[in-house]
Amino acid sequence: MYTESLVKLGKVRSEIRELFEYGMKRKAEIGVENVFDFSIGNPSVPAPKCVDDAIKELVEDFDSVALHGYTSAQGDAEVRKTVADYINSRFNADVSADNIYMTCGAAASLSIVMNAVLSSDDECIVIKPYFPEYGAFLERTGAKLVEVDPEDKTFQIDIENMKEAINERTKMVVVNSPNNPSGVVYKKDNILALCKLLKDKEEEYGHPIFIVTDEPYRELVYDDTTVPYLINYYDNTFVCYSYSKTLSLPGERIGYIVVSPKIANYEDAYAAVCGAGRTLGYVCAPALWQRVIAKCIDKTSDISIYKNNRDLFYNALTNMGYECVYPDGAFYLFVKAMEDDSRAFAEKAKKHELLVVPADSFGTPGYVRVSYCVNPDQIEKALPAFKALAEEYK
Repeated sequence: MYTESLVKLGKVRSEIRELFEYGMKRKAEIGVENVFDFSIGNPSVPAPKCVDDAIKELVEDFDSVALHGYTSAQGDAEVRKTVADYINSRFNADVSADNIYMTCGAAASLSIVMNAVLSSDDECIVIKPYFPEYGAFLERTGAKLVEVDPEDKTFQIDIENMKEAINERTKMVVVNSPNNPSGVVYKKDNILALCKLLKDKEEEYGHPIFIVTDEPYRELVYDDTTVPYLINYYDNTFVCYSYSKTLSLPGERIGYIVVSPKIANYEDAYAAVCGAGRTLGYVCAPALWQRVIAKCIDKTSDISIYKNNRDLFYNALTNMGYECVYPDGAFYLFVKAMEDDSRAFAEKAKKHELLVVPADSFGTPGYVRVSYCVNPDQIEKALPAFKALAEEYK
């Protein structure tokens, strides 16, 4: 009676959401302060003051009907120009308002681009570990999700593995850096090697292979780490951006797509984005929030708090004997489980009221994701529980 694949997706929440819901229930039972919830990437740092100031200014000074009315389907023209100008000033790119499509966050951006580009004969490559919702975003396209193993230990892109995975059906490669769940930032030479490989394969197969960059964590980088802006290195690129983490606005659902001006058949590419947004119902992103982010275009939340959390957590866990991937960005620790079965490890963690996400659904069994976008006090209070958990395996 109903679409079977969508019924299945609707009945089974992601592992992250399941754990988050368990945590909500457990907190109600024994108290919030007694549950150490590291399950979800919900920013704990408040939005910068400019967000509240922008809202007040818009409500007070803007005509109410116009403020809350429809914008153009692809977003307000002035907002798109502001976004484009900022991208150009920061990355020395060459984009205009006509390259920008405003969206309801990165999930909408990715869904739009995947539906704009992919069909049932195509393959989309993702690099492990990867955000498990990519599979859900692909569902309606019918394209095949192809997982590629990263370099061992470093979790950088393994170019040889990529070379083996690409074939004439490959249409898209998703790049998520800083990475969720590992926190790894792909190095520039690694990115350049990927771009060269894809250009060679485009020539070999005679059709474009698109890079889609998933960038909700772009600003969350530490220790002078830089994240290459892929439009500058590869023509057939779509950028999917969100302000959920940068401005601590996950519930407001605001972001954008950049269609590279050098992309193959640019006019058709942008039209396909507009058409996918139309068919999916992702038109006219929230008008108030478009204008808010335009006023806060060069601001972020206080990222230093996440760096301090990273340093505290990483140093403490490694001193206890945990093996962790060193995160250059985002706000996750990728921790090797102390047994082969990471789901069993996560269940044992629950006995200590520790909520960590098994990485099986991220394509990397044997690891768990620990989200450190929490109050530093929670990390301090949780450390004895992590120590007790480690002691069980000694």
